[in-house]
Amino acid sequence: MVRRPTSLTEIVLSDPELEASIKTGLDAVEERLREAVRAADPLVNEAAAHLLDAGGKRFRPLLVLAAAQFGDPELPAVLESAVVVELTHLATLYHDDVMDEADVRRGAPSANARWSNSVAILTGDYLFARASDVVADLGPEAVRIQSRTFSRLVTGQIRETAGPLPGVDPVEHYLGVLADKTGSLIATSGRFGAMFSGASAEVVKTLTTYGETIGVAFQVSDDLLDIDADPDESGKTPGTDLREGVPTLPVLYALQSSDPAEARLRSLISRPLTEDDEVAEAIELLRKSPAMDAARQTLRTYADRSLSLVSSLPEGPAKTTLQSLAEVVVGRTG
Repeated sequence: MVRRPTSLTEIVLSDPELEASIKTGLDAVEERLREAVRAADPLVNEAAAHLLDAGGKRFRPLLVLAAAQFGDPELPAVLESAVVVELTHLATLYHDDVMDEADVRRGAPSANARWSNSVAILTGDYLFARASDVVADLGPEAVRIQSRTFSRLVTGQIRETAGPLPGVDPVEHYLGVLADKTGSLIATSGRFGAMFSGASAEVVKTLTTYGETIGVAFQVSDDLLDIDADPDESGKTPGTDLREGVPTLPVLYALQSSDPAEARLRSLISRPLTEDDEVAEAIELLRKSPAMDAARQTLRTYADRSLSLVSSLPEGPAKTTLQSLAEVVVGRTG
């Protein structure tokens, strides 16, 4: 049986018409990232390069480069904008690890575990500053877009921390948080790639919306994988979010249920789970719950929106790639 691609990287690199352009672009992004984070102070230099050295999918710069295929991907501003979005993403990871009290990131000790919370927070601030320095050379409109994206990132994090206001549907609140915290930067990735490659205004608008929509879809699919993943296939350990008390989409749907048969499930998932047997029980109950079907339907809705958006784009390998990504996002959850 032929294994389906599970990421934008695999989709792009399986298409010979895109592979050379994207690979060259990603190599250039990697080199430029290292230049951008370099600092004179040894500690700042080491801390800033810490997560960069740990690797990562580089999904956001990859989307910039894919979106740039609808214009001229060789224009210098395309590369610089890809660096901006990845620096911004890396900065948020340093802050996230402090807030989550994480010990590991990308298979390596997190910056806060290796040094301290203060060093991790300040390193994140340093990377935000470096992103601002790079984006300043792209012009006032790019600075404005970056500023508004950063504002949405912070707003999403605050809304997640505070939780929904009284009377607000928790599912609606959660999806809004995902749009701000995750979707906004992916939207800017699509927007920058199209904009700085000289694509038409309509293509820029479409790829901006596509980026946000597919970003939310990816997070929802991760929520499902946390419960239903096969560790041997996905590399993910089921129940990680349950242990941390993170209210993922299936959990929120289950908590809204009034079915007496799900009383035990609601009791378990209303708090962080520290015992292995409780985690295993919650996973088993969630897998049988209608909440999983509701979350899968929400995922399908976002994927369908993505496909609808892509349908208006000019024909070619880049369009096919973005269509495949929307299908993969659903297929990775079974």
